[in-house]
Amino acid sequence: MRITPVGAFSDNYIWVVIYENQAVCIDPGEAAPVLHFLKEHGLTLTQIWVTHHHRDHTGGIAELKQVFPECKVYGNRDIKEADEYVRDGSILTFGGYDAEVWETPGHTDTHIGYLLKLSDGLHVFCGDTLFSAGCGRVFTGTAEQMFTSLQRYNSLPPETLFYPAHEYTASNLRFATRVEPGNSDIAAALAEAENTPTLPVTLAHERKVNPFLRTDKAAIVSNVADWCGQPLNSELEVFAAMREMKNNS
Repeated sequence: MRITPVGAFSDNYIWVVIYENQAVCIDPGEAAPVLHFLKEHGLTLTQIWVTHHHRDHTGGIAELKQVFPECKVYGNRDIKEADEYVRDGSILTFGGYDAEVWETPGHTDTHIGYLLKLSDGLHVFCGDTLFSAGCGRVFTGTAEQMFTSLQRYNSLPPETLFYPAHEYTASNLRFATRVEPGNSDIAAALAEAENTPTLPVTLAHERKVNPFLRTDKAAIVSNVADWCGQPLNSELEVFAAMREMKNNS
């Protein structure tokens, strides 16, 4: 089993999971780069997994289905192209391995993730929920939903690998230095991240550098409270205020 990114647009990653001559792709926002990759490597697309309905994650589905009509599309109830709707606890199988669906609302109210269980551990396709050193904006979901979804991911083993759908790492780390300027792990990660692919990323690394997983840290609480001009009395309040701070950065 092999997992590789296919670049799309300016900063999207369409992740492709390969087993023998078959492939799954996750969140194909455009078809052309996926088709080029599949042809180059002699692969047949058999499944598409979709995390949410935004166009930069779904725009290539129709064309891919034209080329691979037997390909099955899985997604939540907002994915009009889905052949089969999935929900929390649904199990998909590819290459003899299982992927469990988790509902992770926040970015959208129906966002989901796919946890692929391979022999070397968990590989999580998290869409726009968790980014390296950041998280997705809250659109049709709520801050509380996003916080809860991130905490759920944070309960996984530290060696879990996450495969976000965007390469936002450098800009996220620059924001992280604002809210936790004394964190040497963030400084080191930023020095490595400039103009360099950074994904996938382990949960252990994110626990060190991602401010949205560090809402209990005194420096972050203090700096975010200073920004919003009021005391913050819970991790959820810290998270919601910091997400707003990031939106305005």
